[in-house]
Amino acid sequence: MTRRIFIPLLPLLSLSLLAQEEQLPPVGYTIEGRFDAFTTDEMGNVHALQGDELRLFDARGRSWLRNSVKTFGRIGVIDAFYSLKPMLFAPEQGQLALLDNTLSLQGSVINLSRQGYVQVVGACMSVQNCFWFFDQREMALVRVDGQLNKLAHSGRLDQVLGFSVEPAGMMEYDSKLYLNDPVHGILVFDLFGTYVKTIGIKDARSIQVRGQFLYFFDATGAHIYDMLSFAIATVDTGTSADRIRDLRVENGRVFLLLEDRISVHRQNNVEH
Repeated sequence: MTRRIFIPLLPLLSLSLLAQEEQLPPVGYTIEGRFDAFTTDEMGNVHALQGDELRLFDARGRSWLRNSVKTFGRIGVIDAFYSLKPMLFAPEQGQLALLDNTLSLQGSVINLSRQGYVQVVGACMSVQNCFWFFDQREMALVRVDGQLNKLAHSGRLDQVLGFSVEPAGMMEYDSKLYLNDPVHGILVFDLFGTYVKTIGIKDARSIQVRGQFLYFFDATGAHIYDMLSFAIATVDTGTSADRIRDLRVENGRVFLLLEDRISVHRQNNVEH
């Protein structure tokens, strides 16, 4: 007679659920510390600058890596366009650096002035390992490849637009470059540097594009602009605007840079 052995499934299911929960990022968490700047990537990782040290936190808020950037100068831009391979830009020194997934320098620090880009005041990553520069002397956007060969040039934007552009930040998303000029709005260009349109959002301190939505932060708080319906709504951050130094949104979570920490929580319902 064959004997059947019954194994209780409840403990196994419980272990499986616990393993899944361990893999899922928490709804909210806090990264303690005074950080000078930060950014996020689409995986929910956080790159945070603390003095002359760059730190990487995973999507659960756990400190993962850190590395010194003290020889680089003041970092004005951290761009995590490529997850775990951030770009650093120091505008005063005109220096650019690419890091690998261990936060180690890839190659050497690039001195832009020695490469013919004397007055670059804005920079960000582009597709195919390319870069965008805003050259203040030429008053133009320039797209270059990894060897800094020119691929596209916008022409003098003061002649194209009729005013001088003062970029407070820029980012590429879905083959479009979004340049934040707090006085004139958010200027949109294609990959050839051709001006497409202006989104009439002024006085933005920072911007971020995800899907059809443009998130922006100003003196009144955090907002979301739907680029299809043109509707603007307020994002409830749970924190007064005067306490927020910067803001990012990834995968339904809001990342707030505060004076003494980075606070992460679920994106609450927006208020129209």
